[in-house]
Amino acid sequence: HSLALQSNGTVAAWGYNDYGQATVPAGLNNVVAISGGLDHSLALKGDGTLVPWGDNSNGQTNVPTGLANVAAIAAGENHSLALKADGTVVAWGDNSFGESTVPAGLSGVVAIAAGGSHSLALKADGTVVAWGYNLYGQATVPAGLSNVVAIAGGGWHSLALKSDSTVVAWGYNAYGQTNVPAGLNNVMAIAAGAYH
Repeated sequence: HSLALQSNGTVAAWGYNDYGQATVPAGLNNVVAISGGLDHSLALKGDGTLVPWGDNSNGQTNVPTGLANVAAIAAGENHSLALKADGTVVAWGDNSFGESTVPAGLSGVVAIAAGGSHSLALKADGTVVAWGYNLYGQATVPAGLSNVVAIAGGGWHSLALKSDSTVVAWGYNAYGQTNVPAGLNNVMAIAAGAYH
């Protein structure tokens, strides 16, 4: 399914809707960020609260009671992440591979990303922390990775954009999704799909 955040703070959604993931809740407004998981959707409102909808078979739309002051959101395959304004991360939903078990003491986080069944956090010091499903090394951050300014989680792989505008990729590579093209530079943003 697909989501679009409109300039008036409302959300449009379309595509596969067997779980209601493309049926935006009535009256949803004042939205500042959106994220789409496999079969669920998340919206972050301007007041720092979340509105979820869609599949909840793994609790991925059961926002923890009292969750507030959220600054960013990320929806994985069957789990959800929230970055709070204080730099801490909250996760819920499927935890079959530890993807919803935030590492103890994790703080100073400035960005989050959710892969299929793994999670990523970018710290203010430019380092990355990852956890969850790691069969293909997608949650094993490359040694020495630093100066990161953005992260993205794919199905079974991960991406990092460095301050020098280069990209680092790791994890599942059956389709070449971690083979960063030689000479790629001047990159401004990154995104990861299931297998690309």
